[in-house]
Amino acid sequence: MTSMASGSAGLGWLGVIRLGTVQAALGAMVMVATSLINRVMVVEYAIVAAVPAALVAWHYAAQICRPLWGHRSDRSAHRTPWIVWGMGILALGTLLAVDATIFMREPGFRSYAFAFVGFTMIGLGIGMSGTALLALLASRVVPERKPAAAAICWTMMIAGIVIAAGTSGSFLDPYSEQRLAIVCSFVVLGAFCAAMVALRGIEERYPAVAAPKPAAATMSFGDVLREIWADGAARRFTWFVFIAMLAYSMQDLVLEPFAGLVFGMSPGESTRLSGLQHSGILVGMLVAGVAGSFYTKRFGENLKLWIMMGCVGSAVMLAGLALAANVGLAWPLKANIFGLGVANGIFAVSAVGAMLGLASDGKTAGEGARMGVWGASQAIAFGLGGLIGAVLVDQLRRITGEDSTAFITVFALEAALFLFAAIVATGTPMQRRAARTQAVAA
Repeated sequence: MTSMASGSAGLGWLGVIRLGTVQAALGAMVMVATSLINRVMVVEYAIVAAVPAALVAWHYAAQICRPLWGHRSDRSAHRTPWIVWGMGILALGTLLAVDATIFMREPGFRSYAFAFVGFTMIGLGIGMSGTALLALLASRVVPERKPAAAAICWTMMIAGIVIAAGTSGSFLDPYSEQRLAIVCSFVVLGAFCAAMVALRGIEERYPAVAAPKPAAATMSFGDVLREIWADGAARRFTWFVFIAMLAYSMQDLVLEPFAGLVFGMSPGESTRLSGLQHSGILVGMLVAGVAGSFYTKRFGENLKLWIMMGCVGSAVMLAGLALAANVGLAWPLKANIFGLGVANGIFAVSAVGAMLGLASDGKTAGEGARMGVWGASQAIAFGLGGLIGAVLVDQLRRITGEDSTAFITVFALEAALFLFAAIVATGTPMQRRAARTQAVAA
């Protein structure tokens, strides 16, 4: 028996795009919960910003269940039901969060209780569907296509966010509670239906490219976690994901205040600056996806080089922003922000590509459990990163009385974390199974 026991050539590009459509649908629903609702709470209903921030942080905390969902999907005959159920829970949770937001015109126990339940469901739904989706992708894509597959899925996720944001924004004005409910319902319903159509029959049509691990269906959850943590490569990669994503997410709530406080930009200008960064992320994702796949197929190497390039590049660009806080208006801020986006995109897609490769490398643990561990690490880092970045800026501004000093410190800390992540990545074996698969196939 070879590692290509099923004889499957894996998902073609159309199949990858279909799974990317599911990722785009997930991103569209998450946009409603973490961006649109946040804005309505703070602006239309004058709720203190700490409330939506805490709810967003809680939805990340709820994703700590990702390893359990992944393990359960490993024990199942199919992963598609887990994706469907997860998307359903996410959709219902999003609609419940919208209702809770409308109730906040008269804040009280009911509105906050509904919001808490809604964001809990959002976190659980993301964890269940997202983990099973990535495990399905990892098991159905041949190693040399994984970097490009990661780029396609993440690019489509961002496209889903952008399309949902643009569509909902164009129909929400003039604002009313009825419009909010109708528009959000259509976004959620459209995203869910698109995901269901994209998923139809895909798992049955494309069998796994590697031989299944029978033990994964019988091992207990505790045994699976112990095996993953005993694997030095998996453990080191978990720490890498946590450190890198902590650095990646610290900038989320810092960049726009930085542009406004230090460079005097208006809200519209700072929003366009954020759009410029996301354009850079898309460019970086496409570069890493196409070039990374060519590099892997041509030379049989892993994605470590691309991950390190993304981490070091991000550190350099963040160091540039630290200098910008000191130099002021003379600094080429737009070019710096775009460069940061490119480096972030290279890092993100390369890391996900390596994750897809390592997910199939367990001795007995399946792709779902391993993806779940790394997904939980990422979610915890995202929740902590945004909170730490915002709190540090606020406290340093209060202590020092200087905006520039606060931002210099935070950007320098982020740069140091990215460099540390690059160091951790250098000692992490990646895509070992890919090398074995190629050797067997030869």
